[in-house]
Amino acid sequence: MSAVDNKTINSIFEKLDEDFEEVKSWRRYMHQYPELSFQEEKTANYIEEKLKSFGLDVQRNIGGHGLISVVEGKQPGKKIALRADFDALPIEDEKETPYKSTKPGVMHACGHDGHTAALLGVAKVVSQYKDNLKGSIVFVFQPAEETPPGGAKYMIEDGILEDVDYVFGAHLASDIPIGKVGVGEGYQMAAVDKFAIHLKGNGGHGARPHQTTDSLVIGTSVVEALQKIVSRQIDPLQSAVVTIGVFQAGNAFNVIPDTARIEGTVRTFDPAVRDKVEKEIRSIIEGITSAFHATYELDYLRGYPALFNHKAETDVARDLFKETFEDENVVEFAPTMGAEDFSYFLEAKPGTYFRVGSKNDDEATHFPHHHPRFDIDERALVNIEKAFATIINHYLL
Repeated sequence: MSAVDNKTINSIFEKLDEDFEEVKSWRRYMHQYPELSFQEEKTANYIEEKLKSFGLDVQRNIGGHGLISVVEGKQPGKKIALRADFDALPIEDEKETPYKSTKPGVMHACGHDGHTAALLGVAKVVSQYKDNLKGSIVFVFQPAEETPPGGAKYMIEDGILEDVDYVFGAHLASDIPIGKVGVGEGYQMAAVDKFAIHLKGNGGHGARPHQTTDSLVIGTSVVEALQKIVSRQIDPLQSAVVTIGVFQAGNAFNVIPDTARIEGTVRTFDPAVRDKVEKEIRSIIEGITSAFHATYELDYLRGYPALFNHKAETDVARDLFKETFEDENVVEFAPTMGAEDFSYFLEAKPGTYFRVGSKNDDEATHFPHHHPRFDIDERALVNIEKAFATIINHYLL
């Protein structure tokens, strides 16, 4: 960065620090009034209201309740997209805080309220420097990250990335200390698939099993066989998970049930492994039901693809963050079998997705994402802002 660039980014950082209490209040408001995926109309209204108060134009109803605001520089240059998500989860908020969710059974338990507040903060401050920009910024506010098929896919299909050069996203991380940022190239989050198996046998009296086709016993054979896919069909140097979360059959101790239902999830990184696991699941169900003279229906839903961080943009972000947060505070993004629909953005355009530490010494900030007592050290909001501002400074200032 040149001396002029340093002066500009330092001025931006100062304004972000000055606005911390305001950004924190935005996050707390959204935390109190969460909305589930595909239902985020009031949250979208709130985001639009804030963007317009900054003097920015807003495009609404993109891919559902999604919004974008484009800040155009006075000079030509690159176009980058920065994304935040804003849906909540069907979880009861068990925290005792002034900003606890007011909606029973709905909670921001993953930090999306923080992502949105931080991106609003960046939009407010950086838009004041648009005369200095060499290029433009697309501020992307995305709904429905938590529920496949997700909001990212629909927003991209509506064309928001058509002329974008690079795309970046951030996520709060309750497993990383405040002040640290996690960066990593390659596959960082898994593809997520969901399956539901409906087994149809022939029920009857528990004392006469020979006159039945026992869907429960057949189901146990299916579950056991599915657990051997990873250990016996997948290269041990590859990563895959097959997890059964639902097994329902019967409702009386002396009745052999007609039907059984099995539901589970598959997590993979490599597309070829993803294909193989699905093929093996289909083969196992077909073989076992045929052997036991039962029938079945399989509903197999392919969810988000694996999230792949591009090397060049990840290297740039890592180097930039070492300047902003210091070398020792930039840590490796440990790959996880969790999923994230920002993967669609990275399939469409080069970029990277990074994690921003949000825990401190207070145990209230240590709960994992999707926990009913999830909370953050709100100073992490400024760190998200500064990370995004650092990226803007590199590409556009």
